[in-house]
Amino acid sequence: MKPKLEKIEPEFGTSFKVRRYSEGQMCNRPSWHFHPEYEIVYISNGKGKRHIGDHISYYENGDLIFLGPNLPHFGFTEELHEEHVEVVVQMKEDFLGADFLQRPEMAPILRLFAKARQGLSFHGETKRRVGELLIGLSGQRPLDRILYLLQVLRILAESEEYRLLNVGDLTVEVHAQDQERMTAIYQFVEQHFQRSIALPEVAGKINMTVPAFCRYFKKLSGKTFTRFVNEFRIAQACRLMTDGQRSIANIGFDCGFNNLSHFNRQFKLVTGSSPSAYRKELEALVGVDV
Repeated sequence: MKPKLEKIEPEFGTSFKVRRYSEGQMCNRPSWHFHPEYEIVYISNGKGKRHIGDHISYYENGDLIFLGPNLPHFGFTEELHEEHVEVVVQMKEDFLGADFLQRPEMAPILRLFAKARQGLSFHGETKRRVGELLIGLSGQRPLDRILYLLQVLRILAESEEYRLLNVGDLTVEVHAQDQERMTAIYQFVEQHFQRSIALPEVAGKINMTVPAFCRYFKKLSGKTFTRFVNEFRIAQACRLMTDGQRSIANIGFDCGFNNLSHFNRQFKLVTGSSPSAYRKELEALVGVDV
């Protein structure tokens, strides 16, 4: 599935776009999309999925995300059913003028924008403070909106409560043909990760020999195809851990691992924890009944 370009036009008299969605309101963004603007997304509460470029992970208790330009991604509340508020802010790097970020006082925000190209997820007090500002942003007058946004950027720039999502350099603007091929690969893995995927099968999807495909995938993604598939499966397994009725062995099997010891090794390699330790941590965090 090829990502669609989302055309973003700020309202008259403003230099950036702000949208706020409450439960039951429709968000009309394309499902798999990209845009040249930077994007801040705040989700007040609930559990959901991040799918940005080749990165897949899950959030609990809401999220605060800052993304750089031209990163293909899905909406972050597409699978979120809890009552919530979502605020989306989109801006170009020069939204306050071509030289604005080059001013000495703006150096921390310039560094923030550079990190955002890898994708940032904020937590803790930063998420709480910024979330309050973003919820109040849409109701402000134009000048106050600028001041609110600058305060948001300052807090994000000074915060150490963040995680790099490491979404890589799969930006649509660089190689459109490569992006289309990689999207086809990701879609194929998403549809078939529960079974064994042979290299000749996936290489044939983009008309490559196995050696050429392996070199190509490693060059564009920075990882082997096998590693990518294992990381995708583990991300799915992490999601299923919230189901206390499923055994760890069954979760591994349902995610494409036919060997429990191999599942345990890969899970710890990707997450840093064993499946049982991860489930206990999740139980303490969200009250999963195991």
